[in-house]
Amino acid sequence: MAEPAAQAQSPFDPATHRVGRVLCFAAHPDDIDFAAAGTIAAWTAAGVHVSYCIMTDGDAGGFDPAHRAEIIALRAAEQSRAAALVGVSDIYYLHERDGYLEPTHEVIKGVVKLIREVRPDVVLAMHPERNWNRLQKSHPDHLAVGEAVTRAVYPAVENPFAYPELAEAGLEAYKLPWLWLYAGPDERENHFVDVTDHVATKLAALHVHVSQHPDVAAMEAVVRQGLLANARRAGLADGRSAEAFHVVTVNGPDTIAGF
Repeated sequence: MAEPAAQAQSPFDPATHRVGRVLCFAAHPDDIDFAAAGTIAAWTAAGVHVSYCIMTDGDAGGFDPAHRAEIIALRAAEQSRAAALVGVSDIYYLHERDGYLEPTHEVIKGVVKLIREVRPDVVLAMHPERNWNRLQKSHPDHLAVGEAVTRAVYPAVENPFAYPELAEAGLEAYKLPWLWLYAGPDERENHFVDVTDHVATKLAALHVHVSQHPDVAAMEAVVRQGLLANARRAGLADGRSAEAFHVVTVNGPDTIAGF
C-alpha cells in the first residue's frame, strides 16, 4: 500500500497553542457547517467561545420557487438552529446581497470592526484562492470572503490608522494570532482536525439546512467521503474523519511589526 503524500507542516500545535475565542466568516448560511462544524463542535465542547459572521443573507439560495419571499428569514432560522447544535449562539450578518459580494472597503471595514470587537485567537474564513478540483467550493462569494478577511486581518486590523473612525469609536487595533482558511485548494491545506467524535453532530447541523439540499442522501454521502479522504491525507487511522484547513500564522513569536 502506497504511503500517503507528505503534507505541509501546520504552524499550529494544539498541544501548545491556546484557543479561547474564535470568529468564523462565511459567505452564506450553511458554508461553515460544510467546512468546519466538526471542528467547531470540538472547540465549544472544550470551552472555546465561537462566533459566526455570515456576510450575505443567502437570498439567492434554495431550490423551491415558493420560498423566494421568505428565503432570507428561512435561511437565518436554519443557521441559528444548526449553530446551536454545535454550541454557537453568536451570529452576525453583514447583509450583503447573495452573489454580489465583493472585497470592497465597506465590507473590509465591517470585518475589521467585528474582529476588533471580538478579539479572537483564531479567525476562520473561506479561502481567497480557487479550488480547481471542486469548483463548487469556489463560489465567487466564497472567494470574496477570503479576500476581504485576509485584507482585513493584515494590515487593517492591527493598524490603528486604518479606518481611523473605528479607533476613535474605541475599537483599538488588535494583533490576530491565527488565520485558518477553508474551502481552498487541497495543496494549500496544512492542518487537519480529527472530528470523528463529532461527525454525527456535523451531519445533524447540515440536515437543518433543508432548503439547500434537494438530495439529502447524496449530500451526506459526499460529506462523509470527504471527511474520510481528509483523514487519509492526514495519515490518520482507517475509518477516522477529519476537516482540513490552511493555517496561517499572522502574529507569532517571530513576527516583526510591519513585515
